[in-house]
Amino acid sequence: MPASPWLIADIGGTHSRFALAEPEGAGPRVVACLRTTEYADPAAAIRHYLRGLPPADRPSHALCAIAAPVTGDAVEMANGPWRFSIRALRETLGLEELRVVNDFVAQALAVPGLDGGDVQPVAAATPAEGAPIGVIGPGTGLGVSLLVPCAGGWHAIATEGGHTSFAPANPREDAIAARIRARFGHCSHERVVSGPGLVTLYDTLAALDGAPGGATDPEAITAAARRGEARALECVARFTEILAAAAGDLALTAGTRGGIYLTGGVVPALGDLFDEVRFRGRFRAKGRLHGYLAAIPVWRVKTALPALGGLASAVRNRTLPD
Repeated sequence: MPASPWLIADIGGTHSRFALAEPEGAGPRVVACLRTTEYADPAAAIRHYLRGLPPADRPSHALCAIAAPVTGDAVEMANGPWRFSIRALRETLGLEELRVVNDFVAQALAVPGLDGGDVQPVAAATPAEGAPIGVIGPGTGLGVSLLVPCAGGWHAIATEGGHTSFAPANPREDAIAARIRARFGHCSHERVVSGPGLVTLYDTLAALDGAPGGATDPEAITAAARRGEARALECVARFTEILAAAAGDLALTAGTRGGIYLTGGVVPALGDLFDEVRFRGRFRAKGRLHGYLAAIPVWRVKTALPALGGLASAVRNRTLPD
């Protein structure tokens, strides 16, 4: 591994964050946040970032996490504008090495380095030693990943679990799912539990009630909820419950008795609107497996930029994901 700094990047549908990571150093440094849609492609955004670096900090290696499936050389964002070839991007930037992983691999890689000040308990329990850990978080999309014990350390597994089908639990949710299916052809968890999903959910509730929708963005909905608007409050409550149900499904499917970590941009933005009691109830509402889920701890990640921290850890510990 080279001694010079690595470029690390967390590329999302809304924001792309860049930093440098030292093979022998601490956390990320020279952090910059750019709006993804303001650049034609990742090369343009990376060049903008690199122009601000002194020559001694110019990296020859890079590790990028992106909100997209990474299954080969061609990468296409699900909720963003960029489509590119990893090989062509490496050549364009003149890098010796470029590794690209799913953005929630980076989120998962951050988990082993988190301490008590970085997280807030949502469901208190004792994690099972040596058991898998689940990471789930709504942002521009809904990211899902796993952390599994491997050879004395941890291995992060990318998934596209945000696109699993939403399973309604009551007549109101039946109606929500039916209306979203009619609009999009499929009602995934991401269609509801994400920043854009919060808007879709609000407008769907309005349509079901025969009222005008027109929600402009998630911030407008949360502001309305804080003012006490009934529909916005229902929207946030159902968002919380559906996220909890998705997290419970992840826990059951992957056996994440090591715990569930909630990350992404939306949950922190909800602040005190995020009802932990409501979350715990729906997370555990799996019939005969209620007790199994009650024994699984859940935390909210509070630290800023966990993905960059996870990537910096991978560079520092020489555990670069493939």
